[in-house]
Amino acid sequence: MGWSRQRRLVLLRRRLAGVMITPPQAEGQLALGFVEIDEERQEAWEYGVLVTSLETEVLTIAQFYRDRGDCENSFDELKNHWGWGGFTTHDLARCRIMARIVALIFDWWNLFVRLAEPDHHREAITSRPLLLQAIGRQTNHAGRTTVTITSTHGKRRRARRALTRIATFFATLRETAEQLTERDRWYRILSYALVKYLKGRQLDPPRRLQAA
Repeated sequence: MGWSRQRRLVLLRRRLAGVMITPPQAEGQLALGFVEIDEERQEAWEYGVLVTSLETEVLTIAQFYRDRGDCENSFDELKNHWGWGGFTTHDLARCRIMARIVALIFDWWNLFVRLAEPDHHREAITSRPLLLQAIGRQTNHAGRTTVTITSTHGKRRRARRALTRIATFFATLRETAEQLTERDRWYRILSYALVKYLKGRQLDPPRRLQAA
């Protein structure tokens, strides 16, 4: 009802790997939803239903919806974890300034976390407490400045590995930074942070068009 044309219903099913299956006799609410549990084989199968007007084959449609979900997750993170919404002023200029500031901080933080763990996207709700809630102390001795960071997080070993990775990268970059331009240094940093997508390829500045 209410549709102007016919649409396809696509049912997807995939096996969930590494899922802890809750026994039927366990007390409390089951942890899985929209999941079929095969008790004999100890397997869990997740179902999804898509409504679409696309005429492409099923696997392509499934990938389209996964990509769409990934995009929506970023907007959800911006709104709920970074406050990119809820502006109450009627001044459009101020709303635009605040939206740009939040988006800029969001980009900076994601690049910082990618430097620490380039293979995964870490949401702010977990990465900020892990990497920001720490005590820093700066000491100077023999002309050398040392910053000591003490984390009180329960996963402080993971935070230590992440921060050590970042420090090691910048220490390596510092050896050749003076011979590079500011733009080249930025491209080195971006290449290291986005190594998952570049697959080890060095990100080069775009070529400028020659004057006719």
